[in-house]
Amino acid sequence: MITASLPSPSQGVWLLGPIPLRAYALIIIVGIIVAVWLGNRRYVQRGGAPGTITDIAIWAVPFGIIGGRLYHVLSDSQLYFGENGAGFVAALRIWDGGLGIWGAVSLGAVGAWIGARRAHVALPPVGDAIAPGIALAQAIGRWGNWFNQELFGAPTTLPWGLEIDIVHRPGGYEAFETFHPTFLYESMWMVGVAIVLIWADRRFTMGHGRVFALYVLLYCVGRLWIESLRIDSANTILGLRLNIWTSILVGLGALAYLVISSRLRPGREKLEPPAVEPDEPAVEPDEIAKNTAT
Repeated sequence: MITASLPSPSQGVWLLGPIPLRAYALIIIVGIIVAVWLGNRRYVQRGGAPGTITDIAIWAVPFGIIGGRLYHVLSDSQLYFGENGAGFVAALRIWDGGLGIWGAVSLGAVGAWIGARRAHVALPPVGDAIAPGIALAQAIGRWGNWFNQELFGAPTTLPWGLEIDIVHRPGGYEAFETFHPTFLYESMWMVGVAIVLIWADRRFTMGHGRVFALYVLLYCVGRLWIESLRIDSANTILGLRLNIWTSILVGLGALAYLVISSRLRPGREKLEPPAVEPDEPAVEPDEIAKNTAT
């Protein structure tokens, strides 16, 4: 008998007439709104123009969603294209869950670079401004896994064990009723990361992309221990899950950037007004009349 545990939602989809409202998608949208709002506020505080982050997000968000899905499908390709895989159409059903953060950040950065170039602003200050918002977006987005009853950890009898319906339990775990709520662990971790980023930015006047690098480093540290708890199917290298190796390598890269950047470019860069292409010279009315006459 379960004496203390966390329940899972009985459903994650509601019908508004013929339109399905999916909790996973709604939660992702809320996370994006929070990230853009906080990022814009922080960018303005740094001296940037209002609305710049919103303009960049128009490029970064779609790229990030596509990148997140691509990473998930490629890193767990057996779920879709292996023996008894769900198939190509299932790989496109993003609402069923499955966004790899590494792909989302990587391809999202490409979109942000495009948006920054179009806005005529430097990318590192944008990354520093948006980093805490991304962390909060992840904290919010993880609750989508709760609604989908996915990506939970090993069985546990702890009071905060998560109840999982038998239909969602992996093979070999049908007899267990409660599991580590890794979605909750990561959500709480990322809220803490956002707080640390905001504090560190104010305390050490960080710039030149170092706030974003600190976000990557702290996320990797949390992902290491959270990933080690999960029991969902995953590819492994030398006995370790692929995402653990990714966390180690990406985390070391972020740490190296923090150290090297602090030595080469201490302090915070000053944001300059965006360089706007000069408008065409105005044509005087008499000049128009002259050209028309000829």
